Amino acid sequence: MKRIPLRKRLLVRLLFASVLIAVCSVAATAWLAVATTTRALREEQGQALADDMDILAELSGYAATHADWTGVEATVRDLSAKTGRRIALTTADRTPIADSAPRGASLPPRAAATVDPLSTDTYTERGAQLSGVDPRVVGPYRLTSGERAELDAMATKQRTCFARLGYDMTITHTPGGRPVLTADDGSAKPPYAADECSIDALGAPMPTEQKAFDALQARVEACLPGDGEDRSPPLLLAPVTGGAGMAPSVSSKFGQVVGDKTLRSLQKCLADSRIEQLDPYVAPAAELFLGGGNDSAAPRWNMSPANKAKVVGTAGAVLALTVAVSAVVATRLVRPLRALTEAAQQPPDSHARVPVTTRDETGILAEAFNDLAERRERLEVQRKALVADVAHELRSPLTNIRGWLEVTRDGLVEPDPELLGALHEEALLLQRVIDDLRDLAAADAGTLRLHREPVPADDLLAQVAAAHSVAAQAAGVALRTETDGTPWLDADPVRLRQALGNLVTNAVRHTPPDGTVTLTARRDGEDVVLAVADTGTGIAAEDLPHVFDRFWRAEKSRSRRTGGSGLGLPIVRQLTAAHGGTVEAASTPGTGSVFTLRLPAATAPSEC
Repeated sequence: MKRIPLRKRLLVRLLFASVLIAVCSVAATAWLAVATTTRALREEQGQALADDMDILAELSGYAATHADWTGVEATVRDLSAKTGRRIALTTADRTPIADSAPRGASLPPRAAATVDPLSTDTYTERGAQLSGVDPRVVGPYRLTSGERAELDAMATKQRTCFARLGYDMTITHTPGGRPVLTADDGSAKPPYAADECSIDALGAPMPTEQKAFDALQARVEACLPGDGEDRSPPLLLAPVTGGAGMAPSVSSKFGQVVGDKTLRSLQKCLADSRIEQLDPYVAPAAELFLGGGNDSAAPRWNMSPANKAKVVGTAGAVLALTVAVSAVVATRLVRPLRALTEAAQQPPDSHARVPVTTRDETGILAEAFNDLAERRERLEVQRKALVADVAHELRSPLTNIRGWLEVTRDGLVEPDPELLGALHEEALLLQRVIDDLRDLAAADAGTLRLHREPVPADDLLAQVAAAHSVAAQAAGVALRTETDGTPWLDADPVRLRQALGNLVTNAVRHTPPDGTVTLTARRDGEDVVLAVADTGTGIAAEDLPHVFDRFWRAEKSRSRRTGGSGLGLPIVRQLTAAHGGTVEAASTPGTGSVFTLRLPAATAPSEC
């Protein structure tokens, strides 16, 4: 079989197409999975972080408005149900305060945060992180109900003033109860309208706040080093207004007089004193533990419509690519097969050919189909020639016999012995042609029976030479045998004598007088080589490939004077092949020809 380049093989092309589709599918799926999972994880992480911040802010607010953790269990359960997280609060030594998990469940290895409203940076308002004391811690600064009502009245009056000027304001309250005016869009009140609508008493501290400020100032003065003359209360602390209400701070004038070191000491002393002042009003610091929730909690995110669209789009693209590649590959593979099918469906006598467009398996198949069509056409020509040759070979003797019988019947010729001999010779020729055809038909059908037995080659050659010695002497040709040793053949002696007899008959016929025909036998490995050589006219090189064709004669006149029936050499080839051997012909015009038979050897009886 013709070797096909690796890159042209059909299997390699199919594997390449499959691998390409698989790689594209895997790459698209991996990209989509990574992109979708990454986005989902980011959303999950962002949601978890937001939930954690909400939990911490909620619990910090509880601690800022309660003196202890009593009653926090309900808040913890509500937060756990809302976020799907496990929430546990413990003291610093991990004594349980509240836990959303069943009793006895182990805590995570590390605390997520510390809930301490006096030292926090996790409380957020509008996304901003604040540090220090939670602004929801009010303590002694909480206004009384009367003070709230008084401030609310002033705030309402101020809002009415702004409304008259065309500004819509909203009143909100700080954790301590102080009202604050803000615009509907969240911005502060317009500075150019502040003077007209200003109410000084609205920004002044109320008695409750002033009392707490005075107490804080006393704590600060006790904290500062030095004598009392250096600690002037008006310069030490001053109340300010802001979104969180009234808060103590260092006076700006005092900050301009003292140095940076003294200012830092004063600010530290103020922070420590404020924590000491607020500490009795807040819950003690607690450790916050967060877990993943129970197994029955539903996932907090689902595939979004955008991700679903990506999955469907990517799957559609991969499917389209698969269909396109498969269609291209299938079309290229099916095209030559369709051409083969169309050629095979043509009428037998058209001997259609197919174009060879590829060098892969389909291309080799197309070449084999063309070779088969060519052989079929050649066999058809040979069949027609065989029919014509058989008709010719049978017509000649039958015509001769019929002609002589008709003239004898009409009384034109007497049936003398010479006429009868001629008719007998024509009948023998007709019988010989029929026998040869029968032998060829049996060999072609595989029904030629052989009776194999060990045969000595020297006896076989002697028998053939004796059978043709009279014809050789009549033609003036010397007939000799030569044997190298005593080789034995595994053959049918009758059929083998027939094959050698045909070769000797041809050799004697084509050898001029005083020529020589030599029969030789020798052992060559597992074979025995028989040869019939003559010193005749030889065979032209262009005729040598046809010597074993049926009814072929080198003499184009087809006269039996210079050639037999044209079936002798084909019978030799068939008989040799039936024995499992081969026959070859070699010739040099003007020198002679040699026909060589190579047959299986047999073990001599004495060697058994």
